[in-house]
Amino acid sequence: MPNVERRLSEMGTVLPKPWVLPPDITIPVSLVRARGKRVLVSGHVPLDPEGAVAGPFGRVGAEVSAEQGQQVAQAVLLAILASLKHELGDLDRIGAWLRVYGMVCAAPGFTAFPMLMNGASSVIAEAFGPEVGNHARVAVGVAALPFNVPVEIEAEVELA
Repeated sequence: MPNVERRLSEMGTVLPKPWVLPPDITIPVSLVRARGKRVLVSGHVPLDPEGAVAGPFGRVGAEVSAEQGQQVAQAVLLAILASLKHELGDLDRIGAWLRVYGMVCAAPGFTAFPMLMNGASSVIAEAFGPEVGNHARVAVGVAALPFNVPVEIEAEVELA
């Protein structure tokens, strides 16, 4: 078993199947775009084990608690890992996490975006270690996200 997948297993983590868009939705872009050593990951949302969009749904600070939002950020990161594994074949090909951009659908007055995104960053740190997993990050609040999910994340990684 490759190193990253072994660590994920030791964490008790199972990756979902890669994202399956609803039948009525088509997008003319790639979920993962690799060019040379650079790999860009389109915005991802939380998925259930079969690769379908999963809840909870709504705004953090209203319908979704901060704690649930942090768990959703972890779930979104796992969806990203599933897409990366599908595209790259092996997560150990990732030589560095460069950037994670987190968007939080927030109720008025909720501003703890960095705390929420710690959920995603902690998965990266634990699965990839400090050398590969260290990354720059953005955490912003937005008025709405696709499918009424509370968190969407995009990322950039570099191949080893």
